Amino acid sequence: MQGYILPLEKLIEQFERLPGIGHKTAVRLAFSILEGSEEEAQAFAQALLDAKQKIVRCKICQNISDAEICSVCSDPKRDRTMICVVEDSKAVMALERVKEYTGLYHVLHGALSPMDGIGPDQLTIRELIARLTDGEVREILLATNPNIEGETTAVYLSKLMKPLGVRVSRLAYGVPVGGDIDYADEVTLFRAIEGRRDL
Repeated sequence: MQGYILPLEKLIEQFERLPGIGHKTAVRLAFSILEGSEEEAQAFAQALLDAKQKIVRCKICQNISDAEICSVCSDPKRDRTMICVVEDSKAVMALERVKEYTGLYHVLHGALSPMDGIGPDQLTIRELIARLTDGEVREILLATNPNIEGETTAVYLSKLMKPLGVRVSRLAYGVPVGGDIDYADEVTLFRAIEGRRDL
């Protein structure tokens, strides 16, 4: 049986590179692009380019932003005595949906995973420590994912920060072990924030 023509095969391959997209889904997505208008395809391509070119890291919290300082860090109403540390920007968005957490964030952009070659230098831990030097922050809420890498990261950060004189807490019940924070519903995340505990 003849395979796909080369331009279509290349498009399918690009979709397959995305996490969670298997071959069948990649084929469906590729054909969906082909069935749309040229204007829709150009808008899709432009949205991809805009996302890569216009989204930057906030220079304070390392979250994704379309400005030098993100909307959370620039909001004067946020509680500047508390920083919630997360692995990725998806977790920030999930926690913001709860509308109960009013502190600041810090995005690590990953978790410690020696097997994958990810150590402290590959994460934004130095930037986090630098945020603690002015004495304004009184609590660090560790909201890394409840899996082996997330727990390892939380323990490492706890040991690193406790000598600095800040309270270090961890999300409590509500977030399932082995799950990702960005997939939890608002009630689960609210209970996890309310039931946080010291490490």
